Parts: sequence; structure tokens; C-alpha cells
Amino acid sequence: MTAPLEARSLSLVRDGNAVLDNVSFSVAQGEIFALLGGNGAGKSSTLLTFLGFLQPSAGEVLVRGRSVHSDIPAARSAIAYLPEAASLYGHMSAYENLEYFLDLAGRSASRGDLDAAFERVALADEARSRRLQSYSKGMRQKAAIALALLRETPILLLDEPTSGLDPVAIDEFHDLVKKLASSGQTILMVTHDVYGACQVADRVGLLRRGKLVGSFAAEPGMRIDTETVHAAFAEREAA
Repeated sequence: MTAPLEARSLSLVRDGNAVLDNVSFSVAQGEIFALLGGNGAGKSSTLLTFLGFLQPSAGEVLVRGRSVHSDIPAARSAIAYLPEAASLYGHMSAYENLEYFLDLAGRSASRGDLDAAFERVALADEARSRRLQSYSKGMRQKAAIALALLRETPILLLDEPTSGLDPVAIDEFHDLVKKLASSGQTILMVTHDVYGACQVADRVGLLRRGKLVGSFAAEPGMRIDTETVHAAFAEREAA
């Protein structure tokens, strides 16, 4: 079966610097793959190549078996991207934000559809008509994922999704991501949070200075061992 996401010997050079160096991995349908690394490891650049914003210097990235740069609009139509800070409008309500962004995407949704999406992400009923300027970051993330659900994309890219969230909001977010994966969505997240990656991911890839230097997988019914990954992360970062 064709993997929804795949990087094949991906290399990226920017301003004479090697940002990514021969990186290869794939993410299966219904899988959560976490790309773990420190600042400057190349995590966000990897996501931007899948979105077609960065052109690989060598190798390629594929979305649903097709090279991204052979048809960038098709690749983007299959992906929902959640940046570290969700780009939603603070002066508009959650309902208004979703209606606006769906309209930009050439889609529409009934109030019932919107409420169903909000229910799936556990955004409280009383919050949906409030302006987002009153929202916590965790609530904004929920609204952004509700938008992704309504776009019905099979792939979700997450860029440092739990940065700045409190522990309760992090747990809620991880539970939501696991539910999305169990429903068949393919999820690639990049993070510097060792604990969070091990809690939520089926597999973790360790990225250091643009190279994929380690891979860790969960045993059936188990989580990835945090201490093992932390030791590898600390060793690589100190090297």
C-alpha cells in the first residue's frame, strides 16, 4: 500500500547551508509519526517541503504516492497544516472563523456540521460564539483542528502543536490526536518535546542537524520508552 507521506533521500540546502541531509521516512495511514529534534534540526523545513513551499535540493517528498512538486495544489488539498500559532482571527468567533476559512477553500458547512466538528475536538458549546481573542492557546488549537476536520483532509501536519500549552491542555490535545489517527488520519508532527512525542506517537524519528540519526517504535499496546529516547536525544544534542 502506498504511504500517504514519504520522504525519499530528502536533502535541502539554503544559503549554502545543509538544512536536511538525505532524510528518508514514511508515514502510514492511521499512524502518528513524530519528528523529534532541537532548534535548527530541520523539523519545520521538512513540513514546508511537504507543503511545497521549499524545493528539495535532492531527493523528493511524496503525498499519497505522488511527488509534491509535480502537482503542489493536489498535495496541499490533501493536507491540513497546524502551525505552532494557529492563524485564526481574534475579532471573530469560532463559528465565523470556520465559515470564513471554509469559504476561502471553496467549501461550506451547516451550523450542524460546525457543531459536530466542535464536539469532536471538545470545544465547549458556550465558547463557540465568543471571539477568539478570549481563547486560550489550547482552545485555538481545537478550533483549528475542527477546521481541518471539516476540510476532510486525510493528512495532518503539526508544527510544535503543544508548545505553550499547560499540562491538562497537552493531555487533551494528545487524546484528540490519537482519536484522529484511530479514525484513519495520517499525522506527522514535529516537536522538541521528548515526553510528548513518546506519549502520542507510534514512531519517533530523531533529527539532528538535518540528519535522521535514530528511530524508535512502540511495541503493540505500549508507549515508546521515554528514557531511551531522552538519552539518545541528549547524547545527540551534546555531540
